[in-house]
Amino acid sequence: MKKNIAIIMGGYSSEYKISLTSGNVVYETLDTSKYTPYRVHIFKDKWVYVDEDDEEFPIDKNDFSINIDSFKVTFDCVFNAIHGSPGEDGFMQGYFKLLNIPHTSCDMYQASLTFNKRDCLSVLKPYGIKTAESFYLNLGDQINEDTIIAKVGLPCFVKANKAGSSFGVSKVHTKENLQQAIDVSFKEDDEIIIESFLDGTEVSVGVITYKGQTKVLPITEIVSENDFFDYEAKYLGKSQEITPARLTNEEEEKVTKEAKKVYEVLKMKGFSRSEFIFKNGEPHLLEMNTVPGLTRESILPQQAAAAGISLSDLFDSAIEEALKNYS
Repeated sequence: MKKNIAIIMGGYSSEYKISLTSGNVVYETLDTSKYTPYRVHIFKDKWVYVDEDDEEFPIDKNDFSINIDSFKVTFDCVFNAIHGSPGEDGFMQGYFKLLNIPHTSCDMYQASLTFNKRDCLSVLKPYGIKTAESFYLNLGDQINEDTIIAKVGLPCFVKANKAGSSFGVSKVHTKENLQQAIDVSFKEDDEIIIESFLDGTEVSVGVITYKGQTKVLPITEIVSENDFFDYEAKYLGKSQEITPARLTNEEEEKVTKEAKKVYEVLKMKGFSRSEFIFKNGEPHLLEMNTVPGLTRESILPQQAAAAGISLSDLFDSAIEEALKNYS
């Protein structure tokens, strides 16, 4: 009997358009001989199932069901394609845990932890994971530019602590531009992280659970036409994404080992994509994404293709793993 799969997409953050694209790719790709896919839009003002004619049916949040022509539809599994809140920060994971509905992303704690860049890096440091020098600010803190620069140097990156897809991120070259960058980040989040600039090769490493095993996918090298891998570079074609990355055997071995270690130390499930920059030959972790982009142009699908894994197989494995975890 075919499984009913709810593909949740949209979300509450600046990334909702990208999420809708990812979700539709999943919808178009799932094997319909095994699954009956349902597109579910999650927005602050509505949770709705959207059918082929773009007619909307409200979700009953009591049990995450829908009513279509007096027929109640429930779901065997949820495919999570929400980038940012509430799909990547633990809220949806907690909700589905309470309802005992399998889902394709990691557990609530892991989602919440990895979405908080500061907390995630702090947890990983005792395990020997190298990171950039950093300085933390909360909204309302007194800002001493000289103290910040003394800690992280120039240039530096100012980032919203809990935001994705390069929203609220600035590269700062001079003291005079630091306050403006801080203001930009505070528009996205009430916590920010300021990090030292690491001058080296940037790579993105996909690590997934695939057919029951932790699998590190072929590594992608990021070469941005802009000053860094910002929104334009990530989504508007202003970068080269080279898979496999142009690394030495030693560099590839090191970053593969580190990415797998991060995934396993955090007890991750499902898909992940971690960003590293090499400094003095050593990979330094920037962040981990637990609901990475799934558009046909996104990095993780590129990496899966390089590993000989089709999108259909990639998504199928994610659902089968989720169902297995709840069996």
